[in-house]
Amino acid sequence: MLSILFPLKIKKEKTIEQTVAEIQRGNKTLHNQLIDQYKPFIAKTVSSVCKRFIGEGDDELSIGLIAFNEAIEKYASHKGGSFIAFAELLIKRRTIDYIRKEAKARNIIIHKEEEEELAQTYLDTKLSMDEFYRQIEQEQRREEIIHYQKVLKEFGLSFQELVEQSPKHKDARLNAMKVAKLLVDNEELCEMLFKKKQLPIKQLQTKAEVSRKTIERNRKYIIAVAIILAGDYVYLKDYIKGVLLS
Repeated sequence: MLSILFPLKIKKEKTIEQTVAEIQRGNKTLHNQLIDQYKPFIAKTVSSVCKRFIGEGDDELSIGLIAFNEAIEKYASHKGGSFIAFAELLIKRRTIDYIRKEAKARNIIIHKEEEEELAQTYLDTKLSMDEFYRQIEQEQRREEIIHYQKVLKEFGLSFQELVEQSPKHKDARLNAMKVAKLLVDNEELCEMLFKKKQLPIKQLQTKAEVSRKTIERNRKYIIAVAIILAGDYVYLKDYIKGVLLS
């Protein structure tokens, strides 16, 4: 009964992605703890490439540790995706690079079967990394488009409507984009746009080098571009250029 009336707060453990994000913000203690914690994982990943047990005295483990540290530095948590999957791919790739480099430096002949296996593992790793990045980028684009559609809806606009009604001529598009940039660069006008959900045509007319008629005709397009320019749409900006500005 008491547990129902006064539920205990259960402290949620951090995900490894959250831990990596904190390390990237400068937590060196957590950095060392994470590397020590994941040494067995690093050794196992390196061993899977070398086809033998890898321990503390092996140079390959050092390569794995460096690769894991590289993964910590390069991982972009805001883009999503599993850190462990990213780290595993990077460790395998760096280990293969090391094996080939050492073989060449020592004039060690790698048997054809071993070379083919290394090449296949390297190819699989490269394809996996490419796919990993592709999936992250695809998910980010999808999320940005969904968010953008929600913002457009607040203005009574739809994405499909913009595609169909965007200016057909290049000069008209460029002029509309200039007006949108002018709007976003002006703090007062930008605030009016997002507060009233309407284009401040009268105020824009006095500042822009286009007629009121032109602004009114391209009102929806100007609003759409202004929303993107004012927002944090990293991927969507390229998407809009490719779809609306083509």
